[in-house]
Amino acid sequence: MGTSRQIKLGAFIHGVGGHIAGWRHPLAQPDASIDLGFYTSQAQKAETGKFDFVFIADGLFINEKSIPHFLNRFEPLTILSALAAVTSRIGLVGTISTSYSEPFTVSRQLASLDHISGGRAGWNVVTSPLEGSALNYSKTVEEHPDHAKRYRIATEYLEVAKGLWDSWEDDAFVRDKESGVFFDPKKMHALNHKGEFFSVQGPLNIGRSRQGQPVIFQAGASEDGKSFAATWADAIFTGHLNLADAQAFYEDVKGRAAAAGRDPEKVLIMPGIAPIIGRTEEEAEQKYQELANLVSIQQALAYLGRYYDHHDFSVYDLDAPFPELGDIGQNSFRSTTERIKRDAEEGNLTLRQVALQETTPRPLFMGTPEKVANLAAEWFEERGADGFIVSASIPNALNDFVDQVVPILQVRGLYRTEYEADTLRGNLGIPVPVNRYAAKSDEALV
Repeated sequence: MGTSRQIKLGAFIHGVGGHIAGWRHPLAQPDASIDLGFYTSQAQKAETGKFDFVFIADGLFINEKSIPHFLNRFEPLTILSALAAVTSRIGLVGTISTSYSEPFTVSRQLASLDHISGGRAGWNVVTSPLEGSALNYSKTVEEHPDHAKRYRIATEYLEVAKGLWDSWEDDAFVRDKESGVFFDPKKMHALNHKGEFFSVQGPLNIGRSRQGQPVIFQAGASEDGKSFAATWADAIFTGHLNLADAQAFYEDVKGRAAAAGRDPEKVLIMPGIAPIIGRTEEEAEQKYQELANLVSIQQALAYLGRYYDHHDFSVYDLDAPFPELGDIGQNSFRSTTERIKRDAEEGNLTLRQVALQETTPRPLFMGTPEKVANLAAEWFEERGADGFIVSASIPNALNDFVDQVVPILQVRGLYRTEYEADTLRGNLGIPVPVNRYAAKSDEALV
């Protein structure tokens, strides 16, 4: 039976993947992270599956212990601009840091992508948790802003970006050859922003796109992150290990959005999932074990250390209880580090167990296509999610999901069979924001 509320889907295109040893898989393409053909095939496959968007993550600091994909990969806006030329309906979402960039430049880049793609751009707003990022931007580690300050910067950054995207009213560019009028000066607006962190005059040197402004994504689960998301984000990328936690997050953030004066139904909650699909449960388990067996304990310790500011876990007894770390990790991936410590304490886990479990977590969305579809439907119908961002933890995982799970959801009326629109906002069901200056003009006429 059909429903007016339908599942939204994004595809996380992650090159050789987020698994530290996934590039060694027999079916993996080792240079996928810098291969345009790989990204093109993944984006087109997702578009065949009527996905709402593709999602490109990013980071600004690496070292010898980083995940292989992080060492050699495309910058998001560059690859998304290329993908805009080989797709027509699917949204294009990229990660950009507010801690180490300037709002005028980023606003211009995103507006350009929005025009290039015909209104399909989205921005995953991040605050750069790793302290080492400072060293690549003429700063010291000590100058890396703490957790609370990063969110204050991000808040002002979004205020500036949204203001710049309103520099031109929708009909500002007249382009009348007969009269010689290229634009209406009354519909060009300087921002003249002066704040705690940024001073930006404007106007932006590119107009509004067909969807008004790029769609804002955010992926923070701390208290600051949830409040920021509820205030600013159109869609929220999150991660949960069970439905109860997903429901609690869903209710919390939707409540915060309502308290901020927003329509909570227009704020989409989209957990990330990494499905492993097999014709049988046994085949899915075999695929999982094949991935898990690629990891050495040394790799697992290095992977775990990244969450804790690249802390060296090799100095601890592997089979002793997970070590007491104090405040290490509090200024980086806070929600993740707190969850790891909580799980270790509650499960009385050793360091070895934690490291291996974190490196290759057993996916909840694992099994036959029917099982994965049933779980997706349950999370959606029980208000744990408005949709999902699908990551390929093993080669061909996106193809398996599109070919085997999507048709089941379509038959049940839970997922589209055709795109509703040709802009990202249109397909997500998120309204086009009214230009603030045009709105004031309209109010003055009333």
